[in-house]
Amino acid sequence: MSAATDDLPLHTHKRSLRNPINRLFALIYFCAILALLYHHTHSLFRSTTLTSFFITLTLLISDSILAFMNLTTQAFRMNPLYRKEHPENLERVLRKPDFPALDVFICTADPDKEPPMNVVNTALSVMAYDYPMEKVSVYVSDDGGSALTLFAFMEAANFARHWLPFCWENNMVERCPHAFFEMDHSRFSEAEKIKIMYQAMKVRVNNVIERGKVDSEYITGERESQAFSKWTDGFTRRNHPTVIQVLLDSSKDKDMSDNVMPNLIYVSREKSSTSEHNFKAGALNVLIRVSAAMTNAPIVLTLDCDTYSNDPKTPSRALCYFSDPNLRSKLGYVQFPQRFRGINKNDIYSCEHKGLFVINAEGMDGDSGPNYVGTGCFFNRRVFFGGPSQLLSPEIPELAPDKVVDKLIQSPEVLELAHCVAACNYETHSDWGWKIGVRYGSLVEDYFTGYRMQCEGWKAVLCNPTRAAFYGDAPINLVDVLNQTKRWTIGLLEVAFSKYCPVTFGIRAMGPLMGLSYAHYAFWPIWSIPVTVYTFLPQLALLNGITIFPKVSEPWFLLYVFLFLGSYTQSCLDFVVEGGTFPKWWNDQRMWMVRAHSSFLFGSIEYLLKSLGISTHGFNVTSKVLDEDQSKRYDQGSFEFGVASPMFVPLTSAAILNLAAFAWGYVEAFKGSIGLEGMFLQMFIAGFGVVNCIPIYEAIIRIDKGRIPTKTTTVSLLLAFALYVVAYVSF
Repeated sequence: MSAATDDLPLHTHKRSLRNPINRLFALIYFCAILALLYHHTHSLFRSTTLTSFFITLTLLISDSILAFMNLTTQAFRMNPLYRKEHPENLERVLRKPDFPALDVFICTADPDKEPPMNVVNTALSVMAYDYPMEKVSVYVSDDGGSALTLFAFMEAANFARHWLPFCWENNMVERCPHAFFEMDHSRFSEAEKIKIMYQAMKVRVNNVIERGKVDSEYITGERESQAFSKWTDGFTRRNHPTVIQVLLDSSKDKDMSDNVMPNLIYVSREKSSTSEHNFKAGALNVLIRVSAAMTNAPIVLTLDCDTYSNDPKTPSRALCYFSDPNLRSKLGYVQFPQRFRGINKNDIYSCEHKGLFVINAEGMDGDSGPNYVGTGCFFNRRVFFGGPSQLLSPEIPELAPDKVVDKLIQSPEVLELAHCVAACNYETHSDWGWKIGVRYGSLVEDYFTGYRMQCEGWKAVLCNPTRAAFYGDAPINLVDVLNQTKRWTIGLLEVAFSKYCPVTFGIRAMGPLMGLSYAHYAFWPIWSIPVTVYTFLPQLALLNGITIFPKVSEPWFLLYVFLFLGSYTQSCLDFVVEGGTFPKWWNDQRMWMVRAHSSFLFGSIEYLLKSLGISTHGFNVTSKVLDEDQSKRYDQGSFEFGVASPMFVPLTSAAILNLAAFAWGYVEAFKGSIGLEGMFLQMFIAGFGVVNCIPIYEAIIRIDKGRIPTKTTTVSLLLAFALYVVAYVSF
């Protein structure tokens, strides 16, 4: 227990009652894995043909990878920790006027894929926090350099004058306008009036987006005219000057009830085609510097553009940890789990990522703390400047984390410095991105940054309240899901095969449990190797009448049964204990196999090409735009394919081959041509694959726009047949 006083704890914690059982099971399971590897090794040396040698060696390699990944998985289960905050006690130890200032960073990059109204809703939800408004500053990073986004936030600033007092005076819990107006709001007398204002703002913003430019009819004053004058003919998203626009200033702007309003600042950093911009990591580092020049709050909240606040007391929950003197000196960040709205009943794409955001995070919280997941995270600003015992000073004192800004945010000196530190060449020959700030070197800047911070000695905390602190949007079609995971794959492999590899550098810096936990993610993509092997090799052997597993009557058969049931039962139990359902867990394990055959595989290939210096695609923004037909099919639980993506080919080939192998095996067993006792495990694996591939079979025969294209099915069928021919010749 950690507390300000014994009677008034700011937060409490407890260890999982399953910890001893988990540790015992991990030991038994590890021994079983060693027995399996011994069996493969023994069989390998006793191989009498080249075919049996190749099959046994392939299984040995696959199971060795599975053994390593299981070892990293068990690291999460050794010491899970469950925390609870008591924000009702916060003001007993820290008066509200003494709350630390809060800078909020919201990142957006593409107004076509990330609709400005989504970003506006995110900003309005955090501007309405139950927090001293003079201490809140919201910075919006527009990496697309879009005048449309700036216009949307000018409209939002005007609407906020009505929305914020409406939230505070009615003590509302739901403070995201879009989410609020979707629910029953009839008990609020002024709700309809506010809704009309919101809809009017939405119409104006959407009209501008449809036209693709801000026409003169929307530029009503000198302030707007001056702001949009920077968008000249030479202004492009890859080449443009810095744009910093103060839309709300807490020192002078008041709402309709004469309350102080938070600062709202639009930032679009300078871009040049000749300078490296480092994607989202670069944008966040610019926000760290710009905010340091303008407000320099000691607490920083980072949010994705679609991650709106679902609880106005969330900052108070974070302060329950930052205000604890027992944690304060080494506490780098407080991470809230990502949660998503709009996910269908059984989460067919496993977008909740319950393992990543909750189960594994609780396991890491029992040691040094969870990994940073890119959004919903409150940082101690000091964490960006070296380890807790070694401050790395920035190149100019004005950016130091303890610097007090004593000038108004619109003063010429402040704005000049802010523009200077947002320049595209500012980081040249500096430590930014390497030793200071958000770290470069990986496409998954969130994972890499949190990892490096914890290696430096910082601790982290998982804050997982019953009411979700934030909600985001999840992709609703398979292409977006897999493209997102493919980007993660490339970034994770960049860390795995760098000098910061968690297996070596991480274990030395943080200890074995944290090192293995981070290694689990870094080597996530290698799941594709054993999953691909077990999807194709037993099935091809079955089609050729070759037995590769022990018979049912042999003792080794029981080992396979234990390993399979033990792994899946533990996974299901963890999932259900954390509030999941069996159908959601089933879809979660299905998507694990889908990713292994597609995004993990193609991401690994792309990483290899990138390592060889062959040009590949850069950062892809996941679309947040909703299609009505797609949404309808998603709600019905149908997989959305639609386009002829190469990632669908191995997936569809696997579905075809498993169905063919299972059908052939069933017929032959019925005829008595093969011994079911010897082929049982291969039949079971093929059947298990068939059950998991049901959505793919449905997508092949469907006639809607979300079906698998005929071209993809044809190519997949040819690939499956080619694999059979190769196996027939080889076996």
